[in-house]
Amino acid sequence: MSHDKNIFITEYDQYLFRQGTHYQSYEKLGAHPCRYQGQDGVRFAVWAPNAHLVTVTGCFNNWDFFQHKLVCIGDSGIWEGFVPGAKEGDCYKYFIESKHNGYRVEKADPYAFYAEQPPKSASRIWNINNYEWGDSDWLHNRPKRNWYKEPMCTYEMHLASWKRHPSWYSLSYRELAEELPKYLNEMGFTHVELMPITEYPFDGSWGYQTIGYFAPTSRFGTPQDFMYLVDKLHQHGICVILDWVPAHFPRDNHGLHYFDGTHLYEHEDERLGFHPDWGSNIFNFGRTEVANFLLSSALFWFDKYHIDSIRIDAVASMLYLDYSRHDGNWLPNQFGGKENIEAISFLRRLNELIYERHPGAFTVAEESTAWTMVSRPTSMGGLGFGFKWNMGWMNDTLSYMNKEPVHRAYHHNQLTFSMLYAFHENFILPLSHDEVTHGKGSLLGKMPGDDWQKFANLRCFLGYIYGHPGKKLLFQGSEIGEWEEWSNEREVRWELLQWPNHRGIQLWLKDLNYLLQREPALHEIDHDWRGFEWIDCHDYQQSILSLVRYAENRSDCMVVVCNFTPVVREGYKLGVPQGGLWQEVLNSDAECYWGSGIGNGGAICALDEGAHGRPHSLSLVLPPLATVFLKPAGQ
Repeated sequence: MSHDKNIFITEYDQYLFRQGTHYQSYEKLGAHPCRYQGQDGVRFAVWAPNAHLVTVTGCFNNWDFFQHKLVCIGDSGIWEGFVPGAKEGDCYKYFIESKHNGYRVEKADPYAFYAEQPPKSASRIWNINNYEWGDSDWLHNRPKRNWYKEPMCTYEMHLASWKRHPSWYSLSYRELAEELPKYLNEMGFTHVELMPITEYPFDGSWGYQTIGYFAPTSRFGTPQDFMYLVDKLHQHGICVILDWVPAHFPRDNHGLHYFDGTHLYEHEDERLGFHPDWGSNIFNFGRTEVANFLLSSALFWFDKYHIDSIRIDAVASMLYLDYSRHDGNWLPNQFGGKENIEAISFLRRLNELIYERHPGAFTVAEESTAWTMVSRPTSMGGLGFGFKWNMGWMNDTLSYMNKEPVHRAYHHNQLTFSMLYAFHENFILPLSHDEVTHGKGSLLGKMPGDDWQKFANLRCFLGYIYGHPGKKLLFQGSEIGEWEEWSNEREVRWELLQWPNHRGIQLWLKDLNYLLQREPALHEIDHDWRGFEWIDCHDYQQSILSLVRYAENRSDCMVVVCNFTPVVREGYKLGVPQGGLWQEVLNSDAECYWGSGIGNGGAICALDEGAHGRPHSLSLVLPPLATVFLKPAGQ
């Protein structure tokens, strides 16, 4: 073991790390192949301030605990050293002996770029700086993007269960790179959101119990293979969102838990440091080195993997000290409140750094409470996220759609209530994996009625979503109308596409995505009242909703009408903004979608008779359980 305090971790590195501002700490901590004093090898560095002894053990020393000892640098708590002969691909762990209690443990490297494939748990030495990217055009143009005014239809997916080989193995990153971008382009999706690919030990956690905050999971290939997937998505014009989990981490012995014989990354007091819902640890966001670790991790995926966005999981659990806790099982902050001040400060800092360092990138919060200004700038007192998932809308609309049409008249407010707060945040409308698992059933399975009505209900519901203000997100399998709820242990039931009813759902969603992309009225003003007006939100007796969406120029508009009953409404008088010929752009009851083919013959002429406070009106035929999109001809 060779060591020189001036060659690896400098005093300035130590200062930044202690201060919590070493945002590229992954360049200094972890394992890095290099040449030192004429020898090829690897330099190692790990933070373990309460350790008495730290060594590197691996295949290069026959897993000897004591052959390669690291040296503690100053009072930083960072241990470092150089191992000649260690090389890329070698497996390793840190052997740590605590100075307080004699606790001894082998730990994976928190800053490792790669890991053994689970259930094995060692880290692997890897050089991630030798990939030749081909997405320069995408990155050059990204700072010019305004995601608030652009169409956003996101495909959320779980890499292990999207498609599988006949032998039932999941596709690799490179195999996904050959199939996924083409499918997304064909279906008209603009964004893809990947459920966590940061290394995780347990398949059943779906990636939300993260161990390796700097390592793409080895289940599907190498770090360069994941780079290739992101690269190909960018070359096909697809924006990449990565689920990232700073709220908690698992208690696996080889992970961050009780790292150096103390509660280093988590709070010692379980009223602060243990998450009762998930049996996991909560990060100590007030400790500068821990915050530095997480901030560096988030920036790392932008820096090295060219991702465009992170979606932060379980933000509500970070904001509230009493989240999912009974009285007496949580500790108030220094002011006696329930707000987690350290976590709030961390989230604001995280968002500021991402927007400052990566123009054109954006962040998304999964936040389920009434916390104000989640997606407002920190300069205004907000948390600084770009977007927030609209969980209230999701719960209300799914509850409404689950009801038999004969009962929907009594629950009409579940559809209209969302517009009372629709522009308080920059909302994404999510139909995510959480809504199709844990016994909740699939989207199709939630719909009432016989088979025809179930499919009609789902098409009507999807049409309503694309007419409602807000960006769109749909989970894999929902686009073909799967009968079963999602399982991470099987692929999407692609064989269903041999049936016309399932092909109809897929074609309908494809046409909705392309409509969203080409019609400015449906995406330019998603987060402002200027882009939306009700035509009639009070027709609860017939369970009909009608609205109009506007583009920036106001003359460009789209009327959306939803009939949530199986009754055909003939001669339905609807006020519209202008006269002349109106084109029936899309109709979810068209025969090509497995509908009954009822509609308005593709176009209808407006009457010079006012209705709903507007100077002109249409006399429509409203198909059963259907959504219809109309716009002025020639627009």
